[in-house]
Amino acid sequence: MTRRSETPDFIEALARGLDVIVAFKAGEVELSLPVLASRTGLARPTARRIALTLEELGYMRATNVGYALTAKVLDLGLAYTASQGLWQLVRPHLTDLVQLTNESCSIAQLDGSDIIYVARVAVPKIVGISVHIGTRFPAYATSLGKAILAFLTPEELSEALHSPSRAGVSASWQPSEEEILADLSQVRGRGWALTDQQLALGIRSVAVPLRDTAGRVIASMNVNASAAETSVNDLVQRHLPALLEKQGAIQADIARFMSIPSQIA
Repeated sequence: MTRRSETPDFIEALARGLDVIVAFKAGEVELSLPVLASRTGLARPTARRIALTLEELGYMRATNVGYALTAKVLDLGLAYTASQGLWQLVRPHLTDLVQLTNESCSIAQLDGSDIIYVARVAVPKIVGISVHIGTRFPAYATSLGKAILAFLTPEELSEALHSPSRAGVSASWQPSEEEILADLSQVRGRGWALTDQQLALGIRSVAVPLRDTAGRVIASMNVNASAAETSVNDLVQRHLPALLEKQGAIQADIARFMSIPSQIA
């Protein structure tokens, strides 16, 4: 396998270890060694040594089929969330938003062409798709994703749209790139995003971007509703104003949160 970076400090072995971890797709409990090697582009002996190393570290376990991830892998994602302080920062606002709308509300960030849920307060309802912290969906088909994609630079957007999804979910809406760009242009113009059963039938949502102190969109927040209970007009007329109000409150907290290190220094 050729080296993927010429940067002197790049550690290829570490990159290959991460490749093995992310080779698992949604719903796959275990993978055989040949499949791991094929998906990562590694020789089988190399894939085996990496798997054995991860097993010794507690991130994988051997099975009758091959190897499976362990719950310790969650520590990697939880370390990121904890380092950002995002959940502690936004939970009261999400809780307030849920009480105002009686709908589930979430915050997500972009990873490649997917969104990843990093905070959520749910209302028990019958919906067509399960969501929890760490869930991935194709960004272009979600209000959360659109609210981020629309504000990327052209170069960043192109990279995101051409990155392979690791969500393991096929969206109901399968647009051309031109249709995606036209949709994002509308989002950019009005400042918020809407989806009407584009990810999955029966689900509607509206989302707003969340910016840091430099004005960069670092996440997005949405109100998610059942299409059987909530019309598009209800989303826009009743839920969007509450969402916009919380957007301002959260961004003020983000500004205070980001100022703490400089104050301590």
